[in-house]
Amino acid sequence: MDPTPFRPAERDFIANPYPAYAELRAGGRIHHYPPTGQWLIPHHADVRTLLRDRRLGRTYQHRFTHAEFGRTPPPPAHEPFHTLNDGGMLDLEPPDHTRIRRLVSQAFNPRTVERLAPTVRRLAARLVDDFRAAGGGDLVAEVAEPLPVAVIAEILGIPDADRHLLRPWSAAICGMYELDPGEETAARAVRASVEFTAYLRELIAERRKKPGRDDLISALIAAHDEEGEEGEEGEEGEEGGGTSPRRLTEQEMISTCVLLLNAGHEATVNTTANGWYALLRNPAQLAALRAAPEALLPTAIEELMRYDTPLQLFERWVLEDIEFAGQTLPRGSEVALLFGSANRDPARFADPDALDLTRADNPHISFGAGIHYCLGAPLARLELHASFGELLGKMPGLRLAAEPEWGPGFVIRGLKELRVEC
Repeated sequence: MDPTPFRPAERDFIANPYPAYAELRAGGRIHHYPPTGQWLIPHHADVRTLLRDRRLGRTYQHRFTHAEFGRTPPPPAHEPFHTLNDGGMLDLEPPDHTRIRRLVSQAFNPRTVERLAPTVRRLAARLVDDFRAAGGGDLVAEVAEPLPVAVIAEILGIPDADRHLLRPWSAAICGMYELDPGEETAARAVRASVEFTAYLRELIAERRKKPGRDDLISALIAAHDEEGEEGEEGEEGEEGGGTSPRRLTEQEMISTCVLLLNAGHEATVNTTANGWYALLRNPAQLAALRAAPEALLPTAIEELMRYDTPLQLFERWVLEDIEFAGQTLPRGSEVALLFGSANRDPARFADPDALDLTRADNPHISFGAGIHYCLGAPLARLELHASFGELLGKMPGLRLAAEPEWGPGFVIRGLKELRVEC
């Protein structure tokens, strides 16, 4: 099939990719996209299956060199970004992924998240109070962004005076996750990687001298100084970590902190802004939510994540030759799993292009699946419930003040701003 419906660099496509996804789904289960050499996977069942297929991986470097895999190494000038990025568990495979995820998961288990609930609600209430007092403004900058950044900073133990540094660093680094980032984007990501790494090294050194009481950085330092336990079964059937325990390195600590910031707020920011934009374009659904917020919020949040997915695409490498949908995918290929398309697949969702806040059967894959299922999903849901609840309760007349503009990114897709008023 001609892949022209898929145009991720074009503004019109970014603003509304869903008609193009429908064309891709109608045209088959797999499509080659020449500009990036990737295989596009648009159907829900296939995306969900391939997320769990261990013949695909987020990296190949645990098994092959770049040359063995038929890939060109990244430019040496990009090395600071790749050192930082490649040490995070999102881009690792077992046993390293298993070991690091087990250590970090204690900060995100349901019991720990529940203990964070009062803090999250307090932060959300303060942000919305200030927003209401100002008569509204940019919902992205004033509510959607500050809340998850503040929560992750609280978990990591980032001092209040330094928290303003986090969002710009994160935004610069996340620019490299787009399909074809240019040299200017790469240069910003490298600078941010160098600065963020240096900052965290200094903070880790301080915490070694004076550990915090319950922050994650102090806990990771303790893990660095102790030998890990042997591998065990992880979430969604992850393989064990093997029989050779390893310490957590300082680079792994740094990469983990950066990953938690990036992954821990990008989805929440975009679900908040995209979700409110969807609600304001669907007044009957918004009226129903305003009438019964506590009853509807749990299903509404899941539906908003499905309806306008914050992470549109997730990439995986083919680690060994596989047959898929009548197509041979050789080792060294890359698949692009289209989350946004999968979440609008009529084969899985009734009337998928309709926003239905009461939708109960909603197995969206906005948090992924398999061993890389989003560790922070419970925390993201808590943050979304808090911010939506506060805005619904305290700003019942919230309305658009200006038509928003979509940001330039497709993979991490969100609004530049969302100007609203009371």
